[in-house]
Amino acid sequence: MTTSGHHHSVGNKIAANESGQAAVEFAMVATLVLMLLLAIIDFGRALNYMQVMDGLTRQGSNLASRGTSLAQSAAAVVAGSAPLNLGNNGKVTVTSVANINNVNTITGQASQGGISCTSKIGQGVGRRATVPSAAATMLQNGQTIFITELCYSCRPITPI
Repeated sequence: MTTSGHHHSVGNKIAANESGQAAVEFAMVATLVLMLLLAIIDFGRALNYMQVMDGLTRQGSNLASRGTSLAQSAAAVVAGSAPLNLGNNGKVTVTSVANINNVNTITGQASQGGISCTSKIGQGVGRRATVPSAAATMLQNGQTIFITELCYSCRPITPI
């Protein structure tokens, strides 16, 4: 009694085709999962940087309000900006705004950093200041507030 090798070879061809299909499916799914993972990592970094920037702006205004010069306050924010590296990839602008005769006026301004970024408060001592709405309501005639702005050029680590 002889066995036919014909049925055996057909089974091998089917198994080979299925393993190739599985490899293609795995490559497609693995690529999508890897892209999703890298996007999550970059999004997490961006959220972390926003938290760091929030703290830095708070510290810049805090230093200025305690008598540190605006230039020294901006320099301190740049110096303490790890992991952001504001010296090369960002800019800090510390502005003092006083309400003079019920007009918000820039009374001092200092900037430091490695990129070009325009202040949303305004530019030029003696010019009218555009303060955030929360600050505008509490700034009374004769009072001064310090506003720290931070611009940062975030570069993702993934090409997504």
